[in-house]
Amino acid sequence: MSRIGRKEIVVPAGVEVKLDGSHISVKGPKGELSRDLHKDMIVAVADGVITVSRPSENKEHRSLHGLTRTLIANMVEGVTNGYQKALEIQGVGYRAAKQGKDLVMNLGYSHQVVMSEVDGISIEVPNPNSIIISGPDKQKVGQFAANVREKRPPEPYKGKGIRYVGEYVQRKEGKAGKGAKK
Repeated sequence: MSRIGRKEIVVPAGVEVKLDGSHISVKGPKGELSRDLHKDMIVAVADGVITVSRPSENKEHRSLHGLTRTLIANMVEGVTNGYQKALEIQGVGYRAAKQGKDLVMNLGYSHQVVMSEVDGISIEVPNPNSIIISGPDKQKVGQFAANVREKRPPEPYKGKGIRYVGEYVQRKEGKAGKGAKK
C-alpha cells in the first residue's frame, strides 16, 4: 500500500472542497483551484478530511494513488498558504524591474527581456537583483520560475545569470594560460 496515498488530508478552516465525480475544486483565502482527477481513483470528503483510495492493486492504480493524494494536498496547501519561488540575479549590469504587470530584465543582451504576469501568478521585485514569484498553484509557480531562469541560466565560469535562491552552481576553471604547456 502506498505510504503517501494512505495519508489523510486535513482540510483547514476557511477552505471549501467540492467533489463532483472526478472533478475536484478547492477554494480558500489565497484563491480557487480545480482539477480533473483520474476517473478510477476513489476520493472521499467527510468531516474536514479528504481520503484517497484505489480500486485495485494493478500497477496503474498503485502509481496513481500517491499522485492523486499529493495533487489534492498541494491544492489545499496552495489555497491556504500559497507557494513562492525566489530567484536571484548575479552579474554586472544584470537587473530586474517591475513595470505594471510586466517583469523587465536586463541580462546582458542587446535588448531587454520582458515577461508578462500569468493568471494566478504574482511577481515581486524587492530589489534589482531578486525576483519572487508566488501564487496558489504549485505547478504554475514552478513553471513560471523555470521560464524566467531559462532566459539566462547561471554559467559555470563566472557564475553570472539567474538562479534560484540557495542553488549551488558548480564553478569551472578557465582555460590554462599560454605558458602552462611544456
